[in-house]
Amino acid sequence: MEFTHFNEAGRAHMVEVGEKDDTKRIAVARGKIKMKKETIHMIKEGLIKKGDVLSVAQVGGIMGCKKTSELIPMCHNIFLTGSDIRFNILEDSIEIESEVKTYGKTGVEMEALTAVSIAALTIYDMCKAVDKGMVIEDIKLMKKSGGRSGEYIRKKD
Repeated sequence: MEFTHFNEAGRAHMVEVGEKDDTKRIAVARGKIKMKKETIHMIKEGLIKKGDVLSVAQVGGIMGCKKTSELIPMCHNIFLTGSDIRFNILEDSIEIESEVKTYGKTGVEMEALTAVSIAALTIYDMCKAVDKGMVIEDIKLMKKSGGRSGEYIRKKD
């Protein structure tokens, strides 16, 4: 029996990383969720019925980055050595920043982006009863280090 190898252009496959060197890898991503000023006030004052919005969103983002390979089809399952989610509360939005670290053969950009996305979705879920008009936007990689491609730093925010 002969099997056809389906790695031609246009065919999906997971990239082979076995020959790559293990290096320290870090990725930072950011995003934002816009909302009513009243919603920001409720979050700050602990008035959202589902609980402490930012604490739950922080845990959700960390859990999300750990599940990235289950959510994004061609991502490798990566052993993460660290993950942190930070928030900056503005007048009408919350900025979300994730930092993800590993020591391995492939980067953690997708994990950092997933962490921001899941944290933002968690905030939306917890606040949707009082503000269905929230908008999640501007999710992007800010910087990454490690690996063959070296360092990347976004020039404009």
